[in-house]
Amino acid sequence: MGWEINLQKEAAVLSMNIQYHEQTETKLKQPNLFAVVLHNDDYTPMDFVVEIIVKIFNKSSVEAAKIMMEVHEKGKSVVDVYIYDVAMTKKLNVQTISKDRGFPLKVTVEEAIL
Repeated sequence: MGWEINLQKEAAVLSMNIQYHEQTETKLKQPNLFAVVLHNDDYTPMDFVVEIIVKIFNKSSVEAAKIMMEVHEKGKSVVDVYIYDVAMTKKLNVQTISKDRGFPLKVTVEEAIL
């Protein structure tokens, strides 16, 4: 008879553990994504823009040239999309290098529309 009580207690504990485990599961939300956008100006050389895209955004020279032409022709272009912290770091890197080289290259971070 003692073993029946122990089995009932173990079953009750196991049931409580399963219920507790089910209640504590959480679903992670995907982080919002942000676009890093380069803007056209009349002073920053195209070669410098390509260099920035290759070095900071790890794009190929061909892809960087396409993005640079879109910036030139349309006034701005999304270079890539990242989580917020990464997008802001890329923006800061572009601003720092541009300022050091004496160019007014404008870069913004906008919430991505997917």
